[in-house]
Amino acid sequence: MRYRRWFLPEEPDIVGLLRRQVEVTTEGVDAFTSWAAGDPGAARLAREAEPRGDAAKRELLNALRAAFVTRLEPEDAFALSRGIDWILNYVVDLVDEAEVMACEPDAGIAEIAGLLGEAVRHIDDAIADLDAGGDHATESADAAIEAERRLEQAYYRGMAALLDVEDMRERISRRELYRRCSRIGQVVVDVAERVVYAVVKQS
Repeated sequence: MRYRRWFLPEEPDIVGLLRRQVEVTTEGVDAFTSWAAGDPGAARLAREAEPRGDAAKRELLNALRAAFVTRLEPEDAFALSRGIDWILNYVVDLVDEAEVMACEPDAGIAEIAGLLGEAVRHIDDAIADLDAGGDHATESADAAIEAERRLEQAYYRGMAALLDVEDMRERISRRELYRRCSRIGQVVVDVAERVVYAVVKQS
């Protein structure tokens, strides 16, 4: 009688794949920050990051499909990957819309871009600590949310400053850019809170 030997596939490094996706997103956000600070050529770098982010997301999803078991639940990994992807996509959308409307970023957008970069780095720290779980991942997620709260305050200040802009076209265009910034900030909160939720389930 022949006995078949069954081998389970190796457990993929889901956290490592998520961090690779965050790395590409960080590159895009850093390019966005440079663009917002007055470097129009950085828009190209942000756009170039987007397909690489998509590729990193596909790699993660393929690993989830092939995995027999993962330490991070597939539902959480998918939600985190989707949110990280949205951050990069929305950043590129904002840059594209600004260029279409011929609306250069102002000081408020530049401040928001810097805070977004800070928040994304805290998200990377939080994901890195998911394997260990516990306080470190939660603390980093909370730091990302705190950066987003400061982003939100910058958003309100920027929107208030638009009341002094006399040119209606400029006022409307900048308002749309600020609204896009607010949307990106909400995605940051969603990703950070998903990290916290994943830690709670591991407890």
